Amino acid sequence: MNKAGLEINDSADRVRRSTSNKVNDEIDQQTDRNIEKYSTLDGDAIKTRIQELDKEWDIERVLEVNASTLALAGLALGVFVNKKWLALPAGVLAFLLQHGIQGWCPPLPILRSLGIRTRSEIDREKYALLNSLS
Repeated sequence: MNKAGLEINDSADRVRRSTSNKVNDEIDQQTDRNIEKYSTLDGDAIKTRIQELDKEWDIERVLEVNASTLALAGLALGVFVNKKWLALPAGVLAFLLQHGIQGWCPPLPILRSLGIRTRSEIDREKYALLNSLS
């Protein structure tokens, strides 16, 4: 249970389940610090923060954009430079499939260690701040 009194169900969140406890704890602690920091501010600052949270990219979006960018680049390089580049989109699509099935893929630990949050982690901060407005 975190400081906001909310429990994050790791078993229901494949990304959190596939992320090390240390990284999950760091992300949770940063979220708790954000909640403490912003909940003490005035209503306009909280509303601004909530708008920022609505625009924050979650891990799924980051993975999808990175995968499609790499796949398109590999496809273009394969068509115009050398067919060997077609291995890049094949690898990327295999990683994306693995993530869709298991909730894990090789880029996930790197992105999570950079602090990229899941939608439920972002929403935890958002709803804690919404509750502080009332």
